Amino acid sequence: MFFLDFKGSFSLLFFLIICYTFVIQNITIMEATADRKQTAFRLKADLLNRLRIKAKKENRSLNNYVESVLMDVVYRTPNQETIAAIEEARTGKFAGRIDMTDLDSFMKSVNEIE
Repeated sequence: MFFLDFKGSFSLLFFLIICYTFVIQNITIMEATADRKQTAFRLKADLLNRLRIKAKKENRSLNNYVESVLMDVVYRTPNQETIAAIEEARTGKFAGRIDMTDLDSFMKSVNEIE
């Protein structure tokens, strides 16, 4: 028979929080995987190896890593301010110098650019 001996209300509370977290995580995982479709892609061997290395460095599965990279590419669209900054940077126009010797100099040089 399963028996737990709790010494005080803190231990019981901690146990209940752990149980609740476990249940919520499992429900979230089940919901997240419900709408996935299995598919196959042909990739160059060197690309696949690089993806495996990057996934391993981040302690993620290859599938999870590739999916997150694709999600970033497909769904992350820059806002108008970012688009304008990208276009400005591509023109090659010199914006000014940043003084990084100390915080006051840095802030002064940034304010001069704007």
